[in-house]
Amino acid sequence: MPPITITQIDNSFSYGLHRDYVSGNQISRNAKLAAIASEDQAFPDHIGFDWDAIEKSLKPKKGKKQRLPLGAAASTITQQTAKNVFLWQGGGIMKYIRKIPEAYFTLMIELVWGKKRILEVYLNAIEMGPGVFGIEAAAQKYFGKSASQLSRQEAAMIIACLPNPKKFSVKPMSNRVSWRYPQILQQMHNIEDDPDIELLIK
Repeated sequence: MPPITITQIDNSFSYGLHRDYVSGNQISRNAKLAAIASEDQAFPDHIGFDWDAIEKSLKPKKGKKQRLPLGAAASTITQQTAKNVFLWQGGGIMKYIRKIPEAYFTLMIELVWGKKRILEVYLNAIEMGPGVFGIEAAAQKYFGKSASQLSRQEAAMIIACLPNPKKFSVKPMSNRVSWRYPQILQQMHNIEDDPDIELLIK
C-alpha cells in the first residue's frame, strides 16, 4: 500500500484521516464476500473490465433511466482500486482525463498483483465514511472491533455506504444503507458457494 493516496490527502483537510492497513488474513471473509457481492460479482472472472455490465449501462430502456442490478456496477473492484490508489476522485472534465491512466493501471494491477491482492488493497484503500479509509478503520469506528471480527450483517452495512460514504452513513444509519444492506446479505448468500469466490475470500 502507498503511504498515502491523493484522495486521502484531499479528504484530510476537511475530515481528518483515519486508516489502518491490515493484511488480507486480518480481514473477515464476510467483508470480502460483501464487497464482491455488492460491487463486482464478476470479479473472479474478468481481467479488470466487466464488458457485460458496461454494455448494459450503455443501453438504457425506453422511457426510463437504466439501473444496473446489485453487483453489476460497470466500474469493477479493480478499476476502483486503480482509481483510489494511483489516481484521484471527482467528476466533470477530470473524470474523463482520468480514464486513460485508470485503464492502464487497471490492466497492470490485474497482471502484477492478482485477484487476492487487489481485493486486499481495495478493502484497505476505499473510503468508508468521511475521512475513514479501509475496512479496519471502518470496523473500529462503527462497531468497535477489528475487521477480522466483522459479522455478515456488519460487513454488509459498511459496504452498503458505497459509492458515496459521505452521504450514505453507516452510523447513524442512512435510509440508503438500511435499504441496501439486506440486499447485499441476500447476494452474499447467493454467491458464496461459487468455488472461484471461495478461493478469494478464504
